[in-house]
Amino acid sequence: MTSPYRCSVAAADQPMAGTAAVDAGFLLVEHPGPWGNKALAESRIIPEETRTRLAANADAHGVRVLLIRRPGERSAAGPAYRVFLAHPATGRLDVQVLDGREALADLDLALEARGPGWQPYAGPLLLVCTNGRRDVCCAEFGRPVAQAVAAQLPEETWETTHLGGHRFAVAVLTLPDGMSYGRVDAEAGVAIGEAVRRGEVVPAHLRGRTAYAPQVQAAEVALLQELGLTAVDALDLVADTTVEGSGTVTFRSAAGEHEVSVVAEAVAPARQSCADLVEKPSTAWRVASVRARAGNG
Repeated sequence: MTSPYRCSVAAADQPMAGTAAVDAGFLLVEHPGPWGNKALAESRIIPEETRTRLAANADAHGVRVLLIRRPGERSAAGPAYRVFLAHPATGRLDVQVLDGREALADLDLALEARGPGWQPYAGPLLLVCTNGRRDVCCAEFGRPVAQAVAAQLPEETWETTHLGGHRFAVAVLTLPDGMSYGRVDAEAGVAIGEAVRRGEVVPAHLRGRTAYAPQVQAAEVALLQELGLTAVDALDLVADTTVEGSGTVTFRSAAGEHEVSVVAEAVAPARQSCADLVEKPSTAWRVASVRARAGNG
């Protein structure tokens, strides 16, 4: 008997670095479900007009909307719910409590300054993609991981809707740092959660920093691994001189500046999700070299 197709199994050999979705900010909305393929647009508890206004507001501010719930939660606990606004570039994470779903339409989603109603949240948050209506891998593999991680890190752990990159399930996002991870099992999930508490990353599972373009993501992951660094702020981006994804990315660490040469390479067409019957090409970033910049020290 033929086993059902699973995109994350088929893509087990594909490189992950540089595959994080690029997003300036994130709005997280407590929402017990059910979650559809297009989670916000298909919400049964957010009025249609509110969904439309929220989506337009989020797009205008470069904010990605994610619906979140505690692992295993499927029914609403009451009318009051939390929303979080994260801006990874500044490391800011804010929260407010709303009463009534219509209030979502009037949220201030400005990322550069804290708007009315928002309060600082101590964080951090660890989001595990479990949106099975979007991709089977996310539910089949993601939900057990979310439950296992929540048993160790109950305050930090949430299930979330689509993070991008089903083929790298289990997909995880940490906030406020905006680090995207893939192929996360329960043990790795706990390690990532403990690392984000310390202001660190786990390079072995890192897909990239969502504030960076894909080639910069790949360069940062490679340099973290090369230098053995784990602090989330260990590297500062100095310059990106790539053209169409290939070229040089320069970072500064405590030891000086480092140049990472990256090359964009086409990946053979493949199904990008379990439900996608059409094979599509994708791009991978090969790191050609990592070297200290002349004049360091």
